[in-house]
Amino acid sequence: MAKEQQNTAPDARPAKPGAPDGKPAAGGKPAAATKRKKEFKKKRERRIVPHGVVYVAASFNNTQVTITDGDGRTICWSSAGAVGFKGSRKGTPYAAQQASLTAATVARDQYGMKSVEVRVQGPGSGRESAVRALAAAGLHIVVIRDITPMPHNGCRPPKRRRV
Repeated sequence: MAKEQQNTAPDARPAKPGAPDGKPAAGGKPAAATKRKKEFKKKRERRIVPHGVVYVAASFNNTQVTITDGDGRTICWSSAGAVGFKGSRKGTPYAAQQASLTAATVARDQYGMKSVEVRVQGPGSGRESAVRALAAAGLHIVVIRDITPMPHNGCRPPKRRRV
């Protein structure tokens, strides 16, 4: 019996289950499984956040603007580098203004934000222009707080340079 199976032609293989006429469908799958019902993704419902908190982190090299809801979950963010400024231009007040405008328009249009509390951190030159741009974008500013960390004579400074 083993000799008979060896001598059979390759076309004489037993039919695959589910294949019509003994021939497999394209890709080796049954014909019924190739057609599949189109699945629709559930549309994400729009979250409305009327009041939020804006964090402006202004360093000497860049300015980052992060807008969160009341619980601290980030809604949108932008920075001078993300807007398209490179190198030393990122630290300018104009770059901070553009970054703040883009973040504010996203928060206003997509999340319906109306009023914000602003928290500014850092010594950069884009501090004030970022806050002004938020007001110009149509957000009502309730409070402006400076949260720049101040040392209470913490770390010992490096030794004096001898030139």
